[in-house]
Amino acid sequence: MTIFLVDTYVIKPDKLGEFAEFVKKYFEWMKKRTDLANEVKSHKLFSHMIGKFGGYVEMIEFENLADFEKWTSKIMRSEFMTTIYPEFAKYIVPGTESNEIWNSIM
Repeated sequence: MTIFLVDTYVIKPDKLGEFAEFVKKYFEWMKKRTDLANEVKSHKLFSHMIGKFGGYVEMIEFENLADFEKWTSKIMRSEFMTTIYPEFAKYIVPGTESNEIWNSIM
């Protein structure tokens, strides 16, 4: 059963340009950390075209819940928590981030 981590957030309007640069850095970091990618089937970032200005949805796909749990354990012990996430937090509008786990039904 495929599982998706769905992370939604809104970027501060005055930080959109800086966030675009951060996204490049973030995905480059993820590519280098192949040990963190073992459980990830796909990783996509979407921005709202119409509607919520500055809104983003990040989706990370896993084969199953066990793979998600392995990945979460590894990411929480990596420099993601000490370096990447604190920088990311500077860009988001407080109170707009939510994390959900979705499963595919078809």
